[in-house]
Amino acid sequence: MTYTPEVEARLRDEAQQIIDRYPTGHERSALLPMLHLVQSEDGYVSADGIALCADVLDITRAEVSAVATFYTQYKRHPNGDYLVGVCTNSLCAVMGGDEIWEAVSEHVGVGSDETSPSGKITLERLECNAACDYAPVIMVNWEFFDNQTVESAIALVDALEAGRPVSPTRGPDTVATFKENERVLAGFPDGRVHEGPSAGEASLLGLKIADTNGWTAPTPIDSADTTDHVKEGQDA
Repeated sequence: MTYTPEVEARLRDEAQQIIDRYPTGHERSALLPMLHLVQSEDGYVSADGIALCADVLDITRAEVSAVATFYTQYKRHPNGDYLVGVCTNSLCAVMGGDEIWEAVSEHVGVGSDETSPSGKITLERLECNAACDYAPVIMVNWEFFDNQTVESAIALVDALEAGRPVSPTRGPDTVATFKENERVLAGFPDGRVHEGPSAGEASLLGLKIADTNGWTAPTPIDSADTTDHVKEGQDA
């Protein structure tokens, strides 16, 4: 490995902190957050990071690579400071996601999974951001930018390229860098969990309608009641 002794010692200590969150005998479950830890250091899942994870967990490098190549959040080559994901699936596409993607890709000058010459922005064409109530949606380092237009999307990437802070619709006050957010995903809080709103009007509308009408979820039927109902049906 080519990590300096100081960096390797820190990563091994932090990896052990992650492992300690899991029950004895389930250490391998720590691999997912450990891969985020590697990305917080290298900006992607590097060969050095794979070797470190394999050594710490006493598994093969092939086993680590199998996991790292399965999930799209793990990157196999250096990522930019800001991962800009444009959703072009179903509702987002219908609401303008395709047009936004074409405009942003042309404006930045790169395609999906490619990084701008400055190293600031990596673009990603996403299948779903799980925020259909705010379509079309863009995510920057996993933070939501809702109800986007071509104009607002271009302004967003211009701000990122210029190094200006940008504020997501929901989440922290400003977007952290890719490496900073990867450290959070590894399980090391950044102290910003209480910043900004976590849900917007569109997501809460159904709850408000239910409250207004006095609607509640059905009361669960316990196993005894279920058995009684079945017997009654059989007797009939």
